[in-house]
Amino acid sequence: MCILYMADPADAEKWRDSLSTLTAELEFRQWPDIGNPAEVHYILAWEPLTNLAEQFSNLRIIYAAGAGVDQFDLASLPGHVSLIRLVDSSMADIMAEYVLFGVIALHRDILAYQEDQRSGRWHPKPIVRASQRRVGVMGVGNLGRAALDRLQPLGFQLSGWNRSLKDVPGGSCYVGRDQLDEFLGQCDILVNMLPLTPDTDGILNAARLACLPRGAGLINVGRGAHVIERDLLEALDEGRLGGAVLDVLVQEPPSQDSPVWKHPRILLTPHVASDVQISGAVAVIVENLAREKERKPLVNVVDRLKGY
Repeated sequence: MCILYMADPADAEKWRDSLSTLTAELEFRQWPDIGNPAEVHYILAWEPLTNLAEQFSNLRIIYAAGAGVDQFDLASLPGHVSLIRLVDSSMADIMAEYVLFGVIALHRDILAYQEDQRSGRWHPKPIVRASQRRVGVMGVGNLGRAALDRLQPLGFQLSGWNRSLKDVPGGSCYVGRDQLDEFLGQCDILVNMLPLTPDTDGILNAARLACLPRGAGLINVGRGAHVIERDLLEALDEGRLGGAVLDVLVQEPPSQDSPVWKHPRILLTPHVASDVQISGAVAVIVENLAREKERKPLVNVVDRLKGY
Protein backbone atom coordinates (compact mmCIF):
# COMPACT_ATOMS: atom_id res chain seq x y z
CA MET A 1 0.00 0.00 0.00
CA CYS A 2 1.50 3.33 -1.01
CA ILE A 3 0.81 7.00 -1.55
CA LEU A 4 1.97 8.55 -4.83
CA TYR A 5 3.22 12.13 -4.58
CA MET A 6 2.48 14.28 -7.65
CA ALA A 7 2.87 17.80 -6.24
CA ASP A 8 5.81 20.23 -5.97
CA PRO A 9 9.06 18.21 -6.23
CA ALA A 10 10.80 20.75 -3.97
CA ASP A 11 8.56 19.69 -1.07
CA ALA A 12 8.67 15.94 -1.66
CA GLU A 13 11.22 15.15 1.04
CA LYS A 14 9.30 17.17 3.62
CA TRP A 15 6.16 15.16 2.87
CA ARG A 16 8.14 11.90 2.94
CA ASP A 17 9.76 12.71 6.29
CA SER A 18 6.51 13.86 7.89
CA LEU A 19 4.62 10.77 6.73
CA SER A 20 7.36 8.41 7.90
CA THR A 21 7.33 10.09 11.32
CA LEU A 22 3.59 9.62 11.82
CA THR A 23 2.97 6.30 10.09
CA ALA A 24 4.95 3.33 8.83
CA GLU A 25 1.99 1.95 6.88
CA LEU A 26 2.41 3.95 3.70
CA GLU A 27 5.23 3.61 1.24
CA PHE A 28 5.99 7.01 -0.26
CA ARG A 29 6.51 7.13 -4.01
CA GLN A 30 7.20 10.18 -6.12
CA TRP A 31 5.96 10.65 -9.66
CA PRO A 32 7.00 9.46 -12.21
CA ASP A 33 8.47 6.47 -10.32
CA ILE A 34 5.12 4.83 -9.63
CA GLY A 35 6.32 1.23 -9.36
CA ASN A 36 3.45 -1.24 -9.51
CA PRO A 37 0.35 0.92 -10.10
CA ALA A 38 -1.85 -1.70 -8.43
CA GLU A 39 -0.14 -0.86 -5.13
CA VAL A 40 -1.13 2.82 -5.32
CA HIS A 41 -4.09 3.35 -3.00
CA TYR A 42 -3.63 7.09 -2.42
CA ILE A 43 -2.49 10.01 -4.56
CA LEU A 44 -1.36 13.42 -3.32
CA ALA A 45 -1.64 15.81 -6.23
CA TRP A 46 -2.11 19.42 -7.25
CA GLU A 47 -2.81 19.00 -10.95
CA PRO A 48 -5.86 17.02 -12.10
CA LEU A 49 -5.21 13.56 -13.46
CA THR A 50 -6.82 11.70 -16.34
CA ASN A 51 -7.74 8.04 -16.80
CA LEU A 52 -7.39 7.30 -13.11
CA ALA A 53 -9.41 4.11 -13.15
CA GLU A 54 -7.29 2.72 -15.99
CA GLN A 55 -3.95 3.69 -14.44
CA PHE A 56 -4.58 2.86 -10.77
CA SER A 57 -7.08 0.05 -10.33
CA ASN A 58 -6.92 0.11 -6.50
CA LEU A 59 -7.01 3.87 -5.98
CA ARG A 60 -9.16 4.90 -3.00
CA ILE A 61 -8.41 8.56 -2.24
CA ILE A 62 -6.97 11.62 -3.95
CA TYR A 63 -5.62 14.22 -1.53
CA ALA A 64 -5.64 17.74 -2.96
CA ALA A 65 -2.28 19.43 -2.35
CA GLY A 66 -3.87 22.87 -2.12
CA ALA A 67 -6.62 24.72 -0.31
CA GLY A 68 -9.06 24.58 -3.23
CA VAL A 69 -10.20 21.77 -5.49
CA ASP A 70 -11.50 23.76 -8.46
CA GLN A 71 -8.62 22.43 -10.59
CA PHE A 72 -10.16 18.93 -10.46
CA ASP A 73 -12.92 17.80 -12.81
CA LEU A 74 -15.15 16.20 -10.20
CA ALA A 75 -17.42 14.65 -12.81
CA SER A 76 -14.52 12.64 -14.26
CA LEU A 77 -13.41 11.11 -10.95
CA PRO A 78 -14.44 7.48 -10.47
CA GLY A 79 -17.33 7.21 -8.02
CA HIS A 80 -15.42 5.01 -5.58
CA VAL A 81 -12.52 7.48 -5.29
CA SER A 82 -12.83 10.18 -2.62
CA LEU A 83 -11.34 13.65 -3.12
CA ILE A 84 -10.14 15.12 0.16
CA ARG A 85 -9.02 18.63 1.11
CA LEU A 86 -5.99 18.82 3.39
CA VAL A 87 -7.38 21.68 5.47
CA ASP A 88 -6.40 21.81 9.14
CA SER A 89 -6.43 24.33 11.98
CA SER A 90 -2.92 25.64 11.23
CA MET A 91 -3.89 26.47 7.66
CA ALA A 92 -7.00 28.24 8.94
CA ASP A 93 -4.91 30.24 11.43
CA ILE A 94 -2.53 31.41 8.70
CA MET A 95 -5.42 32.46 6.48
CA ALA A 96 -7.02 34.31 9.39
CA GLU A 97 -3.76 36.23 9.93
CA TYR A 98 -3.84 37.45 6.33
CA VAL A 99 -7.50 38.44 6.52
CA LEU A 100 -6.80 40.36 9.72
CA PHE A 101 -3.92 42.15 7.98
CA GLY A 102 -6.11 43.04 5.01
CA VAL A 103 -9.01 44.28 7.12
CA ILE A 104 -6.71 46.47 9.24
CA ALA A 105 -5.01 47.86 6.12
CA LEU A 106 -8.35 48.93 4.65
CA HIS A 107 -9.85 50.00 7.98
CA ARG A 108 -6.93 52.32 8.78
CA ASP A 109 -6.60 53.73 5.22
CA ILE A 110 -3.11 52.27 4.71
CA LEU A 111 -3.47 52.16 0.92
CA ALA A 112 -4.29 55.89 0.86
CA TYR A 113 -1.36 56.65 3.16
CA GLN A 114 0.98 54.70 0.88
CA GLU A 115 -0.18 56.85 -2.01
CA ASP A 116 0.36 59.98 0.10
CA GLN A 117 3.87 58.80 0.97
CA ARG A 118 4.79 58.28 -2.68
CA SER A 119 3.40 61.74 -3.52
CA GLY A 120 5.01 63.53 -0.58
CA ARG A 121 1.71 64.42 1.09
CA TRP A 122 1.17 64.62 4.86
CA HIS A 123 -2.58 64.28 5.18
CA PRO A 124 -4.02 62.65 8.33
CA LYS A 125 -7.48 61.16 7.92
CA PRO A 126 -10.23 60.87 10.53
CA ILE A 127 -9.97 57.66 12.52
CA VAL A 128 -13.00 55.37 12.46
CA ARG A 129 -13.42 53.04 15.42
CA ALA A 130 -13.61 49.33 14.67
CA SER A 131 -17.03 49.21 16.28
CA GLN A 132 -18.27 51.54 13.53
CA ARG A 133 -16.87 49.43 10.69
CA ARG A 134 -18.92 46.61 9.15
CA VAL A 135 -16.93 43.60 7.91
CA GLY A 136 -18.62 40.83 5.94
CA VAL A 137 -17.17 37.45 5.03
CA MET A 138 -18.39 35.52 2.00
CA GLY A 139 -17.97 31.82 2.74
CA VAL A 140 -18.36 30.80 6.37
CA GLY A 141 -16.59 27.45 6.22
CA ASN A 142 -13.61 26.42 8.33
CA LEU A 143 -11.42 29.19 6.96
CA GLY A 144 -14.12 31.85 7.05
CA ARG A 145 -15.08 31.03 10.62
CA ALA A 146 -11.44 31.22 11.72
CA ALA A 147 -11.17 34.70 10.16
CA LEU A 148 -14.35 35.85 11.91
CA ASP A 149 -13.09 34.52 15.24
CA ARG A 150 -9.86 36.50 14.80
CA LEU A 151 -11.73 39.71 13.92
CA GLN A 152 -14.34 39.57 16.67
CA PRO A 153 -12.11 40.68 19.60
CA LEU A 154 -11.29 43.91 17.73
CA GLY A 155 -14.92 44.98 17.88
CA PHE A 156 -15.86 45.07 14.20
CA GLN A 157 -19.51 44.62 13.28
CA LEU A 158 -19.40 41.18 11.66
CA SER A 159 -21.63 39.36 9.21
CA GLY A 160 -21.35 36.40 6.89
CA TRP A 161 -22.87 35.15 3.67
CA ASN A 162 -23.12 31.44 3.00
CA ARG A 163 -24.98 28.82 1.04
CA SER A 164 -26.48 27.51 4.27
CA LEU A 165 -27.03 29.08 7.68
CA LYS A 166 -23.86 29.24 9.77
CA ASP A 167 -23.00 30.75 13.13
CA VAL A 168 -21.31 34.16 12.90
CA PRO A 169 -19.71 35.26 16.19
CA GLY A 170 -21.41 38.41 17.37
CA GLY A 171 -23.16 38.92 14.05
CA SER A 172 -25.62 37.69 11.45
CA CYS A 173 -25.47 35.17 8.63
CA TYR A 174 -27.14 35.93 5.32
CA VAL A 175 -28.12 32.88 3.29
CA GLY A 176 -28.40 32.25 -0.42
CA ARG A 177 -28.70 34.41 -3.52
CA ASP A 178 -31.89 36.05 -2.29
CA GLN A 179 -29.98 37.70 0.57
CA LEU A 180 -26.72 38.43 -1.25
CA ASP A 181 -27.47 42.01 -2.28
CA GLU A 182 -28.71 42.84 1.22
CA PHE A 183 -25.52 41.37 2.68
CA LEU A 184 -23.27 43.34 0.32
CA GLY A 185 -25.15 46.56 1.06
CA GLN A 186 -23.97 46.55 4.67
CA CYS A 187 -20.30 45.61 4.10
CA ASP A 188 -17.82 48.44 4.56
CA ILE A 189 -15.12 45.80 4.05
CA LEU A 190 -15.95 42.64 2.11
CA VAL A 191 -13.79 39.52 2.47
CA ASN A 192 -14.25 36.87 -0.21
CA MET A 193 -13.40 33.37 1.04
CA LEU A 194 -15.71 31.34 -1.17
CA PRO A 195 -14.73 28.12 -2.89
CA LEU A 196 -14.73 28.40 -6.68
CA THR A 197 -17.65 26.51 -8.22
CA PRO A 198 -19.77 27.10 -11.34
CA ASP A 199 -22.21 28.84 -9.01
CA THR A 200 -19.63 31.32 -7.62
CA ASP A 201 -17.55 31.93 -10.76
CA GLY A 202 -17.73 35.69 -11.49
CA ILE A 203 -20.01 36.33 -8.53
CA LEU A 204 -18.39 39.72 -7.80
CA ASN A 205 -19.26 41.51 -11.02
CA ALA A 206 -20.20 45.13 -11.66
CA ALA A 207 -23.74 44.67 -10.37
CA ARG A 208 -22.61 43.02 -7.14
CA LEU A 209 -19.80 45.50 -6.52
CA ALA A 210 -22.33 48.31 -6.99
CA CYS A 211 -24.28 46.92 -4.03
CA LEU A 212 -21.41 47.73 -1.67
CA PRO A 213 -21.47 51.09 0.17
CA ARG A 214 -19.55 53.81 -1.60
CA GLY A 215 -15.89 53.71 -0.58
CA ALA A 216 -16.03 50.09 0.60
CA GLY A 217 -12.96 47.85 0.51
CA LEU A 218 -12.56 44.37 -0.94
CA ILE A 219 -10.26 41.54 0.15
CA ASN A 220 -10.07 38.54 -2.16
CA VAL A 221 -8.43 35.40 -0.78
CA GLY A 222 -10.78 32.99 -2.58
CA ARG A 223 -9.99 32.61 -6.27
CA GLY A 224 -9.26 35.21 -8.93
CA ALA A 225 -12.23 34.04 -10.99
CA HIS A 226 -14.65 35.15 -8.27
CA VAL A 227 -14.01 38.78 -9.25
CA ILE A 228 -14.51 40.29 -12.70
CA GLU A 229 -11.26 42.21 -12.79
CA ARG A 230 -12.28 44.91 -15.27
CA ASP A 231 -15.36 45.67 -13.16
CA LEU A 232 -13.24 45.95 -10.03
CA LEU A 233 -10.75 48.29 -11.72
CA GLU A 234 -13.57 50.47 -13.00
CA ALA A 235 -15.12 50.68 -9.52
CA LEU A 236 -11.76 51.65 -8.03
CA ASP A 237 -11.00 54.22 -10.73
CA GLU A 238 -14.41 55.85 -10.27
CA GLY A 239 -14.06 55.96 -6.49
CA ARG A 240 -17.03 53.69 -5.86
CA LEU A 241 -14.63 51.34 -4.06
CA GLY A 242 -11.96 52.70 -1.79
CA GLY A 243 -9.40 49.93 -2.10
CA ALA A 244 -8.72 46.25 -2.68
CA VAL A 245 -6.37 43.71 -1.16
CA LEU A 246 -5.86 40.96 -3.73
CA ASP A 247 -4.02 37.72 -3.07
CA VAL A 248 -5.49 35.85 -6.04
CA LEU A 249 -5.99 36.71 -9.70
CA VAL A 250 -7.28 34.88 -12.76
CA GLN A 251 -3.80 35.06 -14.27
CA GLU A 252 -0.98 34.47 -11.80
CA PRO A 253 1.34 36.26 -12.12
CA PRO A 254 -0.46 38.99 -14.06
CA SER A 255 1.02 40.25 -17.32
CA GLN A 256 3.57 43.02 -16.93
CA ASP A 257 1.20 45.54 -18.47
CA SER A 258 -1.63 44.68 -16.10
CA PRO A 259 -2.87 47.72 -14.15
CA VAL A 260 -3.00 45.71 -10.91
CA TRP A 261 0.77 46.04 -10.50
CA LYS A 262 0.79 49.81 -9.99
CA HIS A 263 -2.79 50.69 -9.16
CA PRO A 264 -2.69 53.07 -6.17
CA ARG A 265 -5.76 51.49 -4.60
CA ILE A 266 -4.66 47.86 -4.88
CA LEU A 267 -2.43 45.99 -2.46
CA LEU A 268 -1.26 42.88 -4.32
CA THR A 269 0.35 39.73 -2.88
CA PRO A 270 1.41 36.59 -4.81
CA HIS A 271 -1.13 34.00 -3.59
CA VAL A 272 0.41 33.70 -0.14
CA ALA A 273 -2.60 34.19 2.15
CA SER A 274 -2.33 30.56 3.16
CA ASP A 275 -1.22 27.18 1.92
CA VAL A 276 -1.34 23.56 2.96
CA GLN A 277 0.77 23.02 6.07
CA ILE A 278 2.57 19.70 5.66
CA SER A 279 2.46 18.59 9.29
CA GLY A 280 -1.25 19.34 9.60
CA ALA A 281 -2.02 17.82 6.21
CA VAL A 282 -0.22 14.59 7.06
CA ALA A 283 -2.22 14.41 10.29
CA VAL A 284 -5.39 14.44 8.14
CA ILE A 285 -4.00 11.57 6.02
CA VAL A 286 -3.11 9.54 9.11
CA GLU A 287 -6.51 10.16 10.68
CA ASN A 288 -8.23 8.92 7.53
CA LEU A 289 -6.08 5.78 7.53
CA ALA A 290 -7.41 5.01 10.98
CA ARG A 291 -10.96 5.84 9.95
CA GLU A 292 -10.74 3.50 6.97
CA LYS A 293 -9.74 0.63 9.27
CA GLU A 294 -12.62 1.39 11.63
CA ARG A 295 -15.04 1.89 8.71
CA LYS A 296 -15.81 5.41 9.88
CA PRO A 297 -16.60 8.39 7.60
CA LEU A 298 -13.50 10.14 6.26
CA VAL A 299 -12.76 13.76 7.16
CA ASN A 300 -12.64 16.69 4.71
CA VAL A 301 -14.28 14.78 1.84
CA VAL A 302 -15.32 17.03 -1.06
CA ASP A 303 -19.04 17.01 -1.77
CA ARG A 304 -19.19 16.57 -5.55
CA LEU A 305 -22.60 18.19 -5.83
CA LYS A 306 -21.46 21.33 -3.99
CA GLY A 307 -17.98 21.33 -5.52
CA TYR A 308 -16.13 21.76 -2.21
